[in-house]
Amino acid sequence: MTRYGPMFGPDVTFLGVPRCDLADPASFTDADVVIVGAPFDGGTSHRPGTRFGPSAIRQACYLPHDGSRPSLALRVDGLRDLRVYDAGDVEMFSGDIERSLSSLAAAVFAVASAGAIPVVLGGDHSIALPDATGVARHHGLGRVSLVHFDAHADTGDIEFGSLHGHGQPMRRLIESGAVRGDRFLQIGLRGYWPDPPTLAWMAEQRMRSYEMTEIVARGLDTCLTEAFTIAVDECEGVFLSVDVDVVDPGMAPGTGTPEPGGFTSRQLLDAVRRCCYELPVVGVDVVEVAPPYDHADITAYLGNRVVLEALSAIARRRSDAAGTTPPWDPT
Repeated sequence: MTRYGPMFGPDVTFLGVPRCDLADPASFTDADVVIVGAPFDGGTSHRPGTRFGPSAIRQACYLPHDGSRPSLALRVDGLRDLRVYDAGDVEMFSGDIERSLSSLAAAVFAVASAGAIPVVLGGDHSIALPDATGVARHHGLGRVSLVHFDAHADTGDIEFGSLHGHGQPMRRLIESGAVRGDRFLQIGLRGYWPDPPTLAWMAEQRMRSYEMTEIVARGLDTCLTEAFTIAVDECEGVFLSVDVDVVDPGMAPGTGTPEPGGFTSRQLLDAVRRCCYELPVVGVDVVEVAPPYDHADITAYLGNRVVLEALSAIARRRSDAAGTTPPWDPT
């Protein structure tokens, strides 16, 4: 797993954090978090372009790339209070999906095995299969729940003759035993897919999907609280998978399969903060940022802030647990 460097974009780290090399475990033995780029869109069924996502997310900020970002809300610096490294991009050739996903799973497992939290920058959502699998191989198959923000369920079976693609990773995760179906929480679903047979399969696995209609009727906070209770039951940790198309395309146009009627960007950031502050998060991915469809980098900025909200909330959770400062009061 030699550090391949940038596949699509300049050789920069996430907002200037230090580099590490996954082939050299000594370079990240003290890491709390390791950022990994997954520039892959070989699983895309509609508009490609997410291969440019990791580079765009790393760079999308108007502040100096100095490895520091103090959170105004949480009063911590997620990039300095945690030891955060960037391992660069995993080599992922879009013409060979099985080899690419296998390489990413090995990279994520190496990070998790070192005791760090992998934060993977996608890439299309097919990368959720190796991301969550790599984490589960370390923490225990079936011992990691999954909280999944998305407009789409991604539980399809065979697409274009392949078992792998960005509409299928959640089915493959459950079928493999990496994640239990009854500890799979999906938030933000809407639109006109999946079809009845796929919904029936999801029900058989006892998946819990919070569609936008339910979220509007009951309130996002109520739904999150309920989902969190399920997520921590009989599981050692939580993997957080964020597809930016959970946000309405008016606020996140740079994505391959936009679906109107989604979250606001504020709702997503608040939800990610809650997840990483209240839950034992052991892995994160942010996927489906496709810069070619966004002339003003709006979606890349959102992806960048999703990562920062996650890191800030993890830092605050650890600070509160250590008792070195008064617990955070969101009011």
